[in-house]
Amino acid sequence: MSSKKQNQIKQQKKQQEYKTMIQKKQPKPPVLKNCFNAFWVGGSICLAGQFLQTFYANALGMDIKEASNPTVATVIFIGGLLTGLGIFDNIGKFAGAGTAVPVTGFANSMVSAAMEFKREGLVLGIGSKMFILAGSVIVFGVVTAFVVGLISAII
Repeated sequence: MSSKKQNQIKQQKKQQEYKTMIQKKQPKPPVLKNCFNAFWVGGSICLAGQFLQTFYANALGMDIKEASNPTVATVIFIGGLLTGLGIFDNIGKFAGAGTAVPVTGFANSMVSAAMEFKREGLVLGIGSKMFILAGSVIVFGVVTAFVVGLISAII
């Protein structure tokens, strides 16, 4: 074997030894605590959404299904506002996946991308970059709704 290949093999062995050593020294994440925090924070967000839906239904005289639209709009607004104020990130660090309840996660991804690219201008910054993360979700939702609607119309 050439000395170049031997050096590469030695380098790979050293890298593997280093990775093994790092894995041994790295602290283990508190999985149970993280799951508990995600559960109760996500549940609290859903509970707040349910409270808003019941409030809108009673206050505006709507049935529960009609009260869903203002509820979703309110939760998106609150998620966006908390992201803009920098509070949502702190909640996300504490609760992890618990804050990824679809509506609040959607609002966070839209607002955080808009805030990141605001210095590039309204059109090329905020307008185009706002949908970087949420755009694929919107497209998938629209296409799926179209296909389901088409199948429903045929049947």
